[in-house]
Amino acid sequence: MNKNELHNYISSDQKNICQTAASINGAMVYSDTFNNYKNTDACHIASATKSITSLLIGIAIDKGLIISTNQKVLDFFPDYHVKRGEKTIHQVTLRHLMTMTAPYKYKSEPWTKVCTSDNWTRAVLDLLGGRAGITGEFKYSTLGMQILSAVITKVSGMTTTDFANRYLFEPLGTAPRKSFTVSNKDEHLRFVTSESPKDNIWFCDSQGIAAAGFGLCLSAEDMLKIGQLCLDDGVFNGRRIVSSGWIHEITSAKTAAGERFGNMAYGLLWWIPNKERSAYAAIGDSGNVIYVDPDKNIVITVASSFKPAVSDRVGFIQKYIEPFIETLSQ
Repeated sequence: MNKNELHNYISSDQKNICQTAASINGAMVYSDTFNNYKNTDACHIASATKSITSLLIGIAIDKGLIISTNQKVLDFFPDYHVKRGEKTIHQVTLRHLMTMTAPYKYKSEPWTKVCTSDNWTRAVLDLLGGRAGITGEFKYSTLGMQILSAVITKVSGMTTTDFANRYLFEPLGTAPRKSFTVSNKDEHLRFVTSESPKDNIWFCDSQGIAAAGFGLCLSAEDMLKIGQLCLDDGVFNGRRIVSSGWIHEITSAKTAAGERFGNMAYGLLWWIPNKERSAYAAIGDSGNVIYVDPDKNIVITVASSFKPAVSDRVGFIQKYIEPFIETLSQ
């Protein structure tokens, strides 16, 4: 399949893809756009935001702002009032949050309750814990990640958006993101479901704390830089941005996600699609992906507009884009 054939296939069979990009051996060799998007437009990358949050936690650890992921969550919120009878929350660590093994007192995520509250972090802390204790069970949570953003804000004295701009996006040569807030549920829904290009923004709660589980808007070429940073063990254009040890830690399997998630493994907010391969990925709803294959020295990214039936495009990348990229190096 050549580039034109790939473009036509994506246009006809993967209709919500807006941008694709790829690098091999450190050089961008492929970039394409669809649906009247430009390569500089941004898409809401949904839950792939979590993987960028993971990088920010690592930068904060490198700077000594966080001791380790084994720190207890409540160490960062000494003024939080624990509900009477609640014991489990005292044992929950940052690592539990980042491996999706933190316990929550809900069966499905209460989006309306949290996102209409005046303090998302407190609302999520109220959901953390429960009678079952810490079982190690994989329980995927998007709202729970808000705690990580609040931690970054507390330890750095900066908003997560500003922290990311200074220590991640600026060194990558990526345009700074701006904090974006909404005033009601309808505006929130429009942000998520709109098929139009996004500005360079990061969705935040009413207090300006960035949503760590979703909400970041990037282009496929922006995402490619993130993937290249990871592939190069935390270095970009000769500059160390995050430690190599942290890259290895977050992209190594820690938990099994189970059948619901295609039997993938999970690191620290990064997915490992197949434990027999070295590849890992940031994955967001609607098929937003940063795919990194260290064995082949390849990074592939896909940025998409909202489409609820699409959650994971790793298989598509491996079947169609990766073989095409490999031909470019021959």
